Amino acid sequence: MNSLFFGDNLDVLRQYVQSQSVDLVYLDPPFNSNADYNILYGTRRGGPSKSQSHAFDDMWKWGPEAQRALDETAERHLEAGALLDAFQKVFPKSNMMAYMAMMAVRLIELRRVLKPNGSLYLHCDPTASHYLKVLTDTVFGTKGFQNEITWKRTFTHGDSRTWSRAADKILFYTKSDEFTWNIPYEQHSSAYLESHYSQSDQDGRRFQLTSILSPSPRPNMMYEWKGFPSPPMGWRYSRERMAELDAQELIWYPQHKDGSLDTSKRPRFKRYLDEQKGTVRTTIWTDIAPLNSQAQERLGYPTQKPLALLKRIINASSNKGDVVLDPFCGCGTAIEAAQELDRQWIGIDITYLAMHVIEARLVKTFGKAIKETYELIGRPEDADDARALAARDWLEFQKWAVMTLGGLPKERPGADGGIDGIIRYHRVGIEQPNRAVVSVKGGVHVGVDAIHKLKSVVQREKAELGVLVCLERPTAAMVKEAASEGDVGPKSRRVSKIQIITVDMLFQDDPVRLPGMLDPPEAIPSTPIRMKPKKSKRHIEGQSELLLPITGEQTVSDVGRRRGTRSIRSVDIEVTPATARTRQA
Repeated sequence: MNSLFFGDNLDVLRQYVQSQSVDLVYLDPPFNSNADYNILYGTRRGGPSKSQSHAFDDMWKWGPEAQRALDETAERHLEAGALLDAFQKVFPKSNMMAYMAMMAVRLIELRRVLKPNGSLYLHCDPTASHYLKVLTDTVFGTKGFQNEITWKRTFTHGDSRTWSRAADKILFYTKSDEFTWNIPYEQHSSAYLESHYSQSDQDGRRFQLTSILSPSPRPNMMYEWKGFPSPPMGWRYSRERMAELDAQELIWYPQHKDGSLDTSKRPRFKRYLDEQKGTVRTTIWTDIAPLNSQAQERLGYPTQKPLALLKRIINASSNKGDVVLDPFCGCGTAIEAAQELDRQWIGIDITYLAMHVIEARLVKTFGKAIKETYELIGRPEDADDARALAARDWLEFQKWAVMTLGGLPKERPGADGGIDGIIRYHRVGIEQPNRAVVSVKGGVHVGVDAIHKLKSVVQREKAELGVLVCLERPTAAMVKEAASEGDVGPKSRRVSKIQIITVDMLFQDDPVRLPGMLDPPEAIPSTPIRMKPKKSKRHIEGQSELLLPITGEQTVSDVGRRRGTRSIRSVDIEVTPATARTRQA
């Protein structure tokens, strides 16, 4: 069963993924070399979304989490701990030191979950690739290093003040000397074809002539063949094999002008172009173009990688049915590639919006039936889970609540005039979509003032409805104040203009009553998608604490047995424009 996890990948790896259960790991960990780099979603004004950046602040800046990772590394891996101690002397309590500590403890876990014949591809930019290579050499051993791949990820920049940074590094490691490897080939260049396959037979098949002489002395291969004396070191093939090749007309014989054999020269082997797989690929990849603003697969994710890039990696280092793991799955390119190539997959990400993007992406590519082939772990399954999420990470709860109502999350509270989300929907006979403003409030002291503020926001935004989400039951004064705003909508379906939704109601079908709807809340792309939430029970410490404790040992294969019944409307995801300054294309 494929699995998509919402949470900190370190905790998920330890809690759910068994040792030696994964065939291939691909990871593209964020590095805060640019202020906008780690922002998954932005505002309509093009700026970074504060509600997304918080997840990375604790992870890649020095603080208690980084110190904890440093201590755990020293406890779990002697050499890696010693290396970080040395780094600490050079980069004491710096962002780079935090990055190395957080990566070290995760690389240890990733090596643990790899099968003996498994491989790991670590995607990084030159800002930290050299540090990561030393660290990964320490965790996997220097013999585990196979290649450093250079991928030309973008084009040159005319205003660059130094050599244009146009490439990423992909570090390829294996757990042992015996690893899965399917030789990747590329087509021969036109220049190569002209120089090496310049001859054609009577059927028009292009071929080249190659030597059939032995490169080293082979006494048992020294024999005369059709009047041609034995070469000094013998033939490459036995007499029996030579007879087979001759019968297949794969041996070319030199001739005099009169057509007789020229025994002063040597026969050669005819290698046909249409029987060759191509040239073995090198570690320099320039043939996979970056995703420009017009690319059909582009989702607006600033560090999104081309599908072709992940397909190449997965094809080379795994086989059908193998398990592919992406612990920083972002917008899900590795997941889509694994699904398309008939691999099993595990995706982990710390942001709830990333889960939403991936689910919508899978449905768009593979259809709604894909929802039955994987489990989403970490989504609240009941009101207690939702309250636990709110206590652990209020911003993630806020986004989850808005999306559960079919809305588009906005920035953190107060950043946009009291708007935490917008629900867009169509009314019968009205061409333009209507809007409902969503405000999410926490705590036990939410009172009538929250209704007053929501009413003013609805009026200011010229929205048709206002929706207040709160953790506890509303007071009588709140209910009375909301009712005083009256109803809206056609006579066939009048609804309250101000609606109060509790956490318990979020698990009911269609908790928000929309007036005279023609369609479900609008989604972009335009095809509406009905999503059923997945149930899960998990426990993780810290920011990504799972929602309920797990009893007993659980594996990835066990997590597909729980199903939710609540439907969630698909929504458009508001993304940072492609022109935003980022590290990668």
